[in-house]
Amino acid sequence: MLALQLNELEQDGIIKKTVYQLTPLKTDYQLTEFGKTLEPVIEAMANWGDLYNQKEASNE
Repeated sequence: MLALQLNELEQDGIIKKTVYQLTPLKTDYQLTEFGKTLEPVIEAMANWGDLYNQKEASNE
C-alpha cells in the first residue's frame, strides 16, 4: 500500500524517487519544487492535529 501511494505521488510530480544500486538497495524520496508548495498545507494540518490532541487531552 505504501509503495502504491509513493508511486502515485511520484506520478503526480509531488516527490522524486532516487534508487541507489547498493547492497542492500537504498531508495530516497524528496519533495519536488511542486511538492514543496504543499508545505503550508501540511503545516496547517499538523497545527490542527496538535490543537485537536490538546482538546482531547483536556477532556480526559
